[in-house]
Parts: sequence; structure tokens; C-alpha cells
Amino acid sequence: MNKGTVDIITLGCSKNLVDSESLMRQFELNGFHCIHDSKNPQGEIAVINTCGFIGDAKEESINTILEFAERKRQGKLAKLFVMGCLSQRYKEELIAELPEVDRFYGKFDYKQILSDLSLKEIQGSSPSRSLTTPRHYAYLKISEGCDRHCAYCAIPIITGKHQSRPQEEILNEVRDLVAQGVKEFQVIAQELTYYGVDINGKQQLPELISAMADIPGVEWIRLHYAYPTHFPFELLTVMREKENVCRYLDIALQHISDHILSDMRRHVTKAETYELIRRIREEVPGIHLRTTLMVGFPGETDDDFEELMEFTRWARFERMGAFAYSEEDGTYSAEHYEDNVPMEVKQQRLDRLMQLQQEISAEIEAAKVGQILRVIIDRKEGNYYVGRTEFCSPEVDPEVLIPADERPLKNGRFYNVLITDSTEFDLYGTTI
Repeated sequence: MNKGTVDIITLGCSKNLVDSESLMRQFELNGFHCIHDSKNPQGEIAVINTCGFIGDAKEESINTILEFAERKRQGKLAKLFVMGCLSQRYKEELIAELPEVDRFYGKFDYKQILSDLSLKEIQGSSPSRSLTTPRHYAYLKISEGCDRHCAYCAIPIITGKHQSRPQEEILNEVRDLVAQGVKEFQVIAQELTYYGVDINGKQQLPELISAMADIPGVEWIRLHYAYPTHFPFELLTVMREKENVCRYLDIALQHISDHILSDMRRHVTKAETYELIRRIREEVPGIHLRTTLMVGFPGETDDDFEELMEFTRWARFERMGAFAYSEEDGTYSAEHYEDNVPMEVKQQRLDRLMQLQQEISAEIEAAKVGQILRVIIDRKEGNYYVGRTEFCSPEVDPEVLIPADERPLKNGRFYNVLITDSTEFDLYGTTI
């Protein structure tokens, strides 16, 4: 056990990561040394930032808590704290089941850990976060919560109503991060396109992204977690006109069958979805779309699934993830629908959908062979430098592999790369 050292473990999404980075900074300002996601934890204090979104994530969170509880029983840990989505949602149950945890915190009160340790929260510190990502990119959370209330989704139960951060506060954070060497920003929220509505009744995402793009030193801006209903089309003009706004959009669509979309409470139709994709591709040529689709929602028939397959063939998403429906406590679908699609059917549909996407992805990536693309280098791994194009977000998207024996490359630098080969999900290239 290392005195004065804090182990921070982040589970779940990048929005949780931003919270962990903010807490780490406060610990460091109070004289502690922080270690993030260590494979060999050794701090006297451990803070586990949990995910509570779906079953697998909840299980991972519980297993991690149990692992650290055992370390505490063995005398290898002085204090164990749990924060984040799981404890926001199930705090009372967790308190009863896990007495080894000193205290549980939710999504919004986690900085109370500081005062509970007789430490001070130091306001207005610059930088405000201790980045855990490579120093050239960062996640930027612009809001918290969601007002959409899709039938299957527990996020509004966990995070509450949508709360936008003030625009100037966000822009000041961007300036601070640029001063630290950050060049690339992954803009995140539970729901990007609602940004600003709770402030003055208007969608302000296009205005925010345009102002971000004008900050010197911002090289790439990439947008995650948009919503199709009432999409702010002014955003497409910003993407088209601002060179540092990547031609990339993460927009979860979930399904295409009208009756499934209705039962999901998505407030969008099949026809509107087709028109949305058509217009996005028309207004931002070359854009890469990432989406998430769901199979096995209650009442999904074979015909519904075939509609989804047909839509996927038509849309040719450059990036696509999919998952099988699982019932979440407290959601509309858990309370009003029977989970009536057998698990083996869900899995078969998921396998077919992902096989189709693999074929589409292989064709899209193969079409890049012979092109010269701008690539940022993230790291060196084995015999390759590993980088990304504007069409690739960290950790979830294809990467560009460049032979390390060609010439030395530097992390965080941009290079022009001739693409020489491809696989279903990765590219190979050489610098020119």
C-alpha cells in the first residue's frame, strides 16, 4: 500500500472518464499521486467509477468492486469509494450488500469524496482535469442527462434531465486543453443535439461547434451521440464549412421498422430516417456515419428484422455497432412489454447483422487503398506506428498501421499517409 497514492478505476463510457479526470485533478491539487486503471493497483485509496447502463456493464462494475473489497479485507487498501452510474441507480442496495465500501456516491456528488477525506475542492484550477488519454486528444463533455425517455433506456433514470454546460465555460475548457497540447476533441454527451434547449429553448450545437472550430490550435473536432429526432441541420453547414470539424457523426438509430420505432418511443419514422441519412450524405460529401442498432426488441418479427437488414445495406454505415435487447429495471419497456424474442433468435439476428456490416466495412475500407489521407499518430505498437484519420474515433474505430522501420514518427503529429492495403476494420499505409 503506497501512502498518498490513489487508484482511480473508470468503467463504462468516456463521459465517466471525464468525471474521473476531474476528480484526479482535485486529488493531485491536494498533494496525492493518482494512478488510473492500473493493472497493479497499490494505492492506499481506491475510487471505482462504475457503469450501470446494461447487464454486462453492471456485472463488470460489481466484480471490480468485489476485487477491491477483497484487497481491503487483506489490509492492502485503506479506503474504498464507489461512484458513478451504478451507485447512482442502486445506492441503497449496494450499501446493504457491500459493507467493505466506505461510501457510495452518484453521478453528481462524487466530489464529496474530497470533503469526506478532509480535503478541499479547489475551484477554478487550470487545468481542470488530469488527462488519462494521450496528450494530443481529449473528450469534451458538453452536457449531462437526457430528456428523450426511449422505452428501453435507463440513462434518464440514472442521469436525470438534460443539463447543458454554459457555452463560454466549454470554450474556456477547450482553450485550456489546447494550451496543454490537445489538438483533437471528441465532443460527447448523452444527447448532443439537445444541447442548449434547456438554456434558452434553442438547439445551440451548431453555434457551439462553430465557436470551437475558431479557437486556434483546435485541429479536429469529432461529434458523438447525436439523436435523429429534430436533428439540427445547421450543424451540417458547420461541418462542411469548417475544415477542422471532422466529417464524422455518431448518431444512434436503433431500428428502422415503424412499429418498432414507435414502441421504442423514438419519435421518428422509417421515412424520416431514410431522408435524414440521405440529406446528411448529400450536404456533407464523404462523411462517415457511426450508428448503433438493436435487435430483439419486444415484438420484433422476422419481417421487422429483414427491414433492418435492408436499411443497413442501403445506408452502408462506415461504422456500426449492434446489440441484443436486454430488459432494464424501471424502463418503459420493462414495465409495459414482454421480452418475447428468444435469446437464441436475438443472437442469430445479431450475428447476421454484424456479418453484413463486416462485409460493408471491408468494401468501404478497401476503397481507400490508393488514397492519401491525413493521419494523427497515437502510439507505437510492435512493428507499427498506429494512427487514425478524421473518420476514426479513438478506441472504437479502424486504425491506420504504418511500418515503424520506414522512419521515426511522433505521437500527436499529423502525417500524410498513402493507403496501401486494408482489412475489414484497419488500413495500412506509408508516409509520403
